[in-house]
Amino acid sequence: MTVREVEHEITVEAPAAEVYRLIAEVENWPLVFPPSVLVERVEQSGNEERIRIWATANGSAKSWTSRRVLDPEALRISFRQEVSAPPVAAMGGTWIAEPLSAGRTRLRLLHDYRAVDDDPAGLEWIDRAVDRNSRSELAALKTSVERATGAPDLTLSFEDSVEIHGAAKDVYDFLNEAGHWKDRLPHVAEVRLTEETPCLQVLRMDTLAKDGSRHTTESVRVCFPHHRIVYKQTTLPALMALHTGCWQLSEDDRGVTTATSQHTVVVNTDSIRAVLGEDAGVPEARVFLRTALGTNSRATLGHAKTYAESRART
Repeated sequence: MTVREVEHEITVEAPAAEVYRLIAEVENWPLVFPPSVLVERVEQSGNEERIRIWATANGSAKSWTSRRVLDPEALRISFRQEVSAPPVAAMGGTWIAEPLSAGRTRLRLLHDYRAVDDDPAGLEWIDRAVDRNSRSELAALKTSVERATGAPDLTLSFEDSVEIHGAAKDVYDFLNEAGHWKDRLPHVAEVRLTEETPCLQVLRMDTLAKDGSRHTTESVRVCFPHHRIVYKQTTLPALMALHTGCWQLSEDDRGVTTATSQHTVVVNTDSIRAVLGEDAGVPEARVFLRTALGTNSRATLGHAKTYAESRART
């Protein structure tokens, strides 16, 4: 049995307790770590917990369940995958936040793992995934912590809702069947939907802006029939450094569904002038993103409303 042990580290210009907090609060992981699409706490007892993770690895969407033990005094979090996704047979490790000074932290990420059937190709795949994701996660956590303390106005969250006189299932079907969006949504020029694992989708789209420009995006979507679809863009337009979202559906006892589109975006300051002009800054970028994303979401919800209400009438 071949067990690989590896370690990655980074220095973060922030207090160790703040670094530890971001790692402990798993609901924030999609906003911090690029591979993470959705993380939910399944159960918790004292400092022990089970979490379900949906994430990307070497370009593929994967899901697994892990157990974690939190030690806030030592600023350590150990984890062990309970249900791994092939080619991983077993994986665990530890986050360690070591204070270098009052405002500086050495963050270490340790992994140990083995491949299914000790397959060398599988072990090599895991090596690449762990190395890529560890470097990505550490760099992203450093950026997130330092941005939170230095530039909080770069993050924007908002939502839009519409009332639909139709079943939540029909609205969900419209949103879930994104492979048909080219025929159903005028702002979608091309679309490709793959779903190798049920309810775990990769959606690649070309969308048209008001000025006629064309933008390619790719998202990983986690679907919960028939009430929620959570997604994270893995290929982003130039103005965004991060974009997560959620379609949430709630049907009341009258058969009326409230459909809500929620977005969280981080502005990519390096692209503001190229996209919006030399005089533009963060405020203009926030307005632009709120308008552009909100317009597309409301258009999608409007077509979902028409679809669901026509089915309700028939």
